[in-house]
Amino acid sequence: MDPDRLTPQPLGQKLREPASWRLVVLPWLLFIATAAAAIAFAWQIWRPAPFGDPLATSLVAFDKQDRLTVFSAELAPVVASDDSRLFGLVTSRQVAVIPARVDYAIDLGKVGRERMRWDMANRTLTVRLPALQISRPNLDEARAQYLREGVWITRAAQDKLTRDNTRLAERLAVEQAANPVLLSLARSAAKDAIRQNLAIPLQMAGFGDVKLSVSIDGEPSNP
Repeated sequence: MDPDRLTPQPLGQKLREPASWRLVVLPWLLFIATAAAAIAFAWQIWRPAPFGDPLATSLVAFDKQDRLTVFSAELAPVVASDDSRLFGLVTSRQVAVIPARVDYAIDLGKVGRERMRWDMANRTLTVRLPALQISRPNLDEARAQYLREGVWITRAAQDKLTRDNTRLAERLAVEQAANPVLLSLARSAAKDAIRQNLAIPLQMAGFGDVKLSVSIDGEPSNP
């Protein structure tokens, strides 16, 4: 057995080990605390200060876009038309499915300072947008599907049936575009788009994280 292992360690050495550990760690703790204080002090001095006012900053962001398309819907109106010739002796019928696209947009040119309100205490910007604008349906007749019925369908009758179905499909697409479900989706998309378009300019202007409350004319009020 090694006699050195049986030799008791001096009591003073055992008492000095914790003190030695503190001597190594304490300078680093002081350094970290000093660096953190310096960074905090520098941030207070050099952090970007907001300039102008949030309403002006938001209006500038709107001026760059004017009309903003926020949502698009793909519709498939199913319509039918009849044709009669030779005093009713020759009849024909055409059923058509004509895909249509409808766009929902917000006219940002109508958004003025009177439609905005800034709450400094709560850091909240309230924006009231004009009503959604629904575009004229864009019919994709190249992808249309037709089903024709009749013993004898002349070229003139076929052209008339197609024209009639096109008008009916456009009218039906307008009605479908006004469906409450689609309008709700379009309004939600519009609010999200406005929040995203305003958040970055306000942050760059030095206002930090701003709460954005967006509403749209004509939307149903919450019960």
